[in-house]
Amino acid sequence: MPPQAWLPEPLPAVISKLAGATPLWLVGGAVRDSLLKRPSSDFDFVVDGNALGLARLVANALRADYYTLDAERGIGRVIHATPAGTQTLDFSRLRAPNIAADLTDRDFTVNAMAVALADPGHLIDPTLGFGDLRDKRLRVCGPNAIADDPIRAVRCVRLSIDLGLQIEPETLQQVSAAAGVIASVSPERLRDELFVLLDQARPAHALRLLDHLGLLEPIFPEAAPLKALAQSPPHAWNGWAHTLTTVKHFAELLLVLDSERDDGADADPVLDSLSLRLGRFRLRLNEHFRKQLTLGRTARQLALLAAFYHDAGKPAMASVEATGIIRFIGHEANGARLVVERGRALRLSSVEIERLQLIVLHHMRPGFLDRAGGVSARAAYRFFRDVGEAGVDIVLLSLADLLATYSPPIPPAVWDSRLEIARQLLEAGLEWPPERLAPPPLLRGDKLAQAIGIMPGPEVGILLERIREAQAAGEVSTANEALDLARRLWAEGISGEQEPPQG
Repeated sequence: MPPQAWLPEPLPAVISKLAGATPLWLVGGAVRDSLLKRPSSDFDFVVDGNALGLARLVANALRADYYTLDAERGIGRVIHATPAGTQTLDFSRLRAPNIAADLTDRDFTVNAMAVALADPGHLIDPTLGFGDLRDKRLRVCGPNAIADDPIRAVRCVRLSIDLGLQIEPETLQQVSAAAGVIASVSPERLRDELFVLLDQARPAHALRLLDHLGLLEPIFPEAAPLKALAQSPPHAWNGWAHTLTTVKHFAELLLVLDSERDDGADADPVLDSLSLRLGRFRLRLNEHFRKQLTLGRTARQLALLAAFYHDAGKPAMASVEATGIIRFIGHEANGARLVVERGRALRLSSVEIERLQLIVLHHMRPGFLDRAGGVSARAAYRFFRDVGEAGVDIVLLSLADLLATYSPPIPPAVWDSRLEIARQLLEAGLEWPPERLAPPPLLRGDKLAQAIGIMPGPEVGILLERIREAQAAGEVSTANEALDLARRLWAEGISGEQEPPQG
């Protein structure tokens, strides 16, 4: 079997030439995925020699980026941008006397296979991973595989769901035993594994399995109180079930709105209506959710984490009225605080933490707009002024949140109304020209104050904001029109008013 069966061009020739006589193997997930005929963009190599040096040579030859991941263990990473997407190539030093021993020390048998680039027709499989792959079985390589590295417990959940493998009993015992020590894993490694988990097609199922194995609470302690959280109608489920169902629906909505799908391709009438009403935004939505806020982590993954935390603030804010109705006043602000704390604990970037905070804090605003009867130009401007690019995430989270509120089927009128709010907001956020969504200033504050004869101060800022709202609404477009509006507002005594309630 030629190397091209395992690696895309031009990697086989480039790497083999640079390695020369140095023994080199392709190992792990890329071998597994090739056997499953699944596409792969992550390639791990083991080098019996200077892995860091070879990685640098490969990066130079491919004109790619190079990073030293672990100097002590000799692990270097190459990030190679291609027309088909980004490839990640990791080169690590051989950790045992030979490749078979190196593979035996790995996590799961399906990941413990290798091929030598010099002999690509021979599969090296010391733990019989090919048989486990064929039999749909997930099995650890050894009795201490997960105890030696507890992050493998989270990886076990991901592989089971992603590959459709049944976790065998001994492996299940090792995974459950890791619950007591999973919090000791470095935040960065835990974060990376969790974000890969969230990238699966069924993230809610993954979270449920984490919980079943006792791993969820040590990782996301804020989620535990949701299990005992009762909710009043129209909520059909408690806080925990509602949260998982929201994540499930969010992932479904993103799948339906995938740019490669056709309108009306779904048998579910609810998803059909979503596809028909919002289908025109597909390309822009996919650009948004595939964007990497931080290298290697996408807006989609982050939005799913926000969906998981959208009601995390409810348990602490619950109160029961005399009528028996349960309220959660202020839960969005409390939830935003909790998700910020978790983001910091996971060593997320400041940009990612701000996005999480905005999504959770404002996740109810489309519902407020729905109850208000629609989205005016001013309301759309205020919404995106306050939330920026997070507005797109909030709109789709609102739809998922609503679907998760009702026991299916959702009342058609309720769904249709919220879909229209989503359409109006996405139209503003994705199709308005930039100068409408963020109007350029028509007047300077000092000139405005001088023109209407007032002292510089907060009132001037309020007037300038009223002018920007009018610009977004298409009511003013010149400095003279802006000045006339400011004079009228000042004369009517509106300048000192508070902004109308959000939504």
